[in-house]
Amino acid sequence: MIKYLASISLFPKYKTTIARNGKLACASALLSLCALQAQATTVQFQTSLGDFEVNLYDEHTPITVENFLAYVNAGSYTDSIIHRSVDNFIVQGGGYTWEQDENPARIETNPAILNEPVYSNVAGTIAMAKTGNNVNSATSQWFFNLKDNGANLDIQNGGFTVFGHTDAAGLAILESISDLPVYSFQNSFESMPLMDYTTDDANNQVPVEYEHAVKIYAITILDATVDTLGNETPVENDRIDSYEPPSNSNGGSGGGSLTLLGLLGLTCLGLVRRKRTPR
Repeated sequence: MIKYLASISLFPKYKTTIARNGKLACASALLSLCALQAQATTVQFQTSLGDFEVNLYDEHTPITVENFLAYVNAGSYTDSIIHRSVDNFIVQGGGYTWEQDENPARIETNPAILNEPVYSNVAGTIAMAKTGNNVNSATSQWFFNLKDNGANLDIQNGGFTVFGHTDAAGLAILESISDLPVYSFQNSFESMPLMDYTTDDANNQVPVEYEHAVKIYAITILDATVDTLGNETPVENDRIDSYEPPSNSNGGSGGGSLTLLGLLGLTCLGLVRRKRTPR
């Protein structure tokens, strides 16, 4: 499918939820977090294009998994959206919710967590998004690797923490999301995938509605047993040993467009729901 990137600035501003700026957790809090046992290792993503399972690496990335599960248990990802898709690279979510008959809203974030670059960013893995030039800045946003991105993402910005993976069926659903055309909305979203929305719609200034977004209806825990990897062996990140933090930053590099893997500073989605006229 041909992908389109249309620049659209036809949407009025609206009042939205502004998330608290996540601050790096203090050492004592992190030590307590490490001591906690993960509550689950297998979760199900329920999306507009199908459901798929993700197995979490709770034993080797305990801080990241505990952080992710905190958002899951709080219902933060319920009625959230995929807000970024880059063909043959990644699809990203965990930043915004959009409930029917409501405006899009930012997910309120917990304090940022320590980076855990143990495993490689290979196809089918889920990793934490973060802001450029800040190794320990991950909060709620995550992305799925559509291909082996390890040569870049395993060392960029201190390495992007991989904390789980999906199977071939799950990767196929993610690729179907990636096949959707993408659009640019003001300064908010560079590559937002939309369903049943065309370049003609964009050129005719047709407003984006709730049903156009790729939705994650819920993320639910399926297996609460710690360590369900079985005989599976995740690919280790053996590149991180060569990483050297830039002397003029706090530990990482945004790397051009990859800085957008952490869209945490946005103030507006640039989207509104079109009200239907009763018939």
